[in-house]
Amino acid sequence: MIKRVGIVAKSGLVAAGDHLIEIGAWLKRRGAEPVFETETGTLAKAGPEWKTAAKEALPESADLILVLAGDGTLLGMADRIAQSGRDVPILGVNFGGLGFLTEITLPELYPSLASALDGTAPIEERLMLRSSVQRASRVLTERLLLNDVVITRGPLSRIVDLSVSVGHHFVARFNGDGLIIATPTGSTAYNLSAGGPIVHPAVDALVMTPIAPHILTNRPVVFPASEEVRVQPLPRDGAYEMYVTFDGQTGLRLEPDDVVSICRAPHKMRLVRASTRTYFEVLRHKLGWAERIVHG
Repeated sequence: MIKRVGIVAKSGLVAAGDHLIEIGAWLKRRGAEPVFETETGTLAKAGPEWKTAAKEALPESADLILVLAGDGTLLGMADRIAQSGRDVPILGVNFGGLGFLTEITLPELYPSLASALDGTAPIEERLMLRSSVQRASRVLTERLLLNDVVITRGPLSRIVDLSVSVGHHFVARFNGDGLIIATPTGSTAYNLSAGGPIVHPAVDALVMTPIAPHILTNRPVVFPASEEVRVQPLPRDGAYEMYVTFDGQTGLRLEPDDVVSICRAPHKMRLVRASTRTYFEVLRHKLGWAERIVHG
């Protein structure tokens, strides 16, 4: 039963501000308590009668989280839900650009919310990753994420050299601008821009895509999500600067011989989908995928 609905809008998204109090009132009429994320409450000009919670605390304060923004805001919220260990579904309404994850349109907002509240909404489970960075014997950071882990060179660096293993097997040394390890959900993000394949979100797999490889035979590889990936930056002569980023939200600078480990997270993200379209319809609409281009 959904009794509390967390509401998150992109910071400073004035276009969403006009809808927030209206959404809160709609939820109250249906017996659900709205809980505004703190900055979202400020955006809505919510008075003291409205409950608020910090973004980090929102997963503990809600049974469903409504995101009014683009995919970046939803990714950040998904990662926070995973860190909390709670199984809270997300309903994303697109106020951004492309919007693969926030694919529900504004006219579909209230029908989608109604179906979520009455338990009839289609909900997809999306594979998530757990990634850590180890330096010597110390773990520098550990993150849970939905889209991808990206290891890339700095703006003034030369080609970087990466040693990659999957499971107990050495895969290859990759020379180029970097490497992407993506989930099926993340396959339509940076992975796709770098020439990687689209992987359906129901497939239990990861995709590894080199970024601008120095050796053209270094091509993307899809492998089972049950395997752990280990990526180790190798020392090179000359300028050296390399970073790892998690879902494009957080990251840190790597040193030679650091080890970045990536494996399947213990929990999946639950995404409320629009009942009016399939995944392939989203691809065709958002990307023009497999559509014939007609020239005038």
